[in-house]
Amino acid sequence: MSEKLPLMEHFYTLQGEGAHSGKAAYFIRLGGCDVGCVWCDVKESWDASKHPQVAVTDICNYVGLTQAPIAVITGGEPLLHQLDLLTQGLKAKQIQTHIETSGSSPLSGTWDWITVSPKKFKAPLVEVLTKANELKVVIFNKSDFDWAEKHAALVGSHCKLYLQPEWDQQDKMLAQIIEYIKQHPKWGISLQTHKFMQIP
Repeated sequence: MSEKLPLMEHFYTLQGEGAHSGKAAYFIRLGGCDVGCVWCDVKESWDASKHPQVAVTDICNYVGLTQAPIAVITGGEPLLHQLDLLTQGLKAKQIQTHIETSGSSPLSGTWDWITVSPKKFKAPLVEVLTKANELKVVIFNKSDFDWAEKHAALVGSHCKLYLQPEWDQQDKMLAQIIEYIKQHPKWGISLQTHKFMQIP
């Protein structure tokens, strides 16, 4: 494998969000994003040219040097890149492959878990939504509940559904999310527990 990818950062930590919250996971954050969320907390990831091109073999070796059972590929928007070789290399090391994506670009790679977090700035593709294991909708304001339901109607019956308060709006939106889930119990709540724990 000689392909290279723009690697913004990589680190071994705990998954802080969604269905696998609390599990040990190695995060691989790729540069490049064409979605442009105004509240994004990693805007420095948007320009892929600002991040070094790193060989896929080296990225896989970084993960293999740890005890990480899971590699989470995130961004930026990771599906701007062709990810087949990366997931092949990780699977060869018996590492589970997870992706966190807006779903706005075509799916590549072989995944054990697909988290789709749809964004209003660039709509997700239906072909990605139907393969999602987890739909995680960030709630910034009250209109986002309707946005969440629109996309919940497009995922498969196997897909877990989560509402997650945008970090800076948590004090304002958390009570509304709790009440909404009580009235619509197909949803669960996802909190950014890594931020509470002050870990990457």
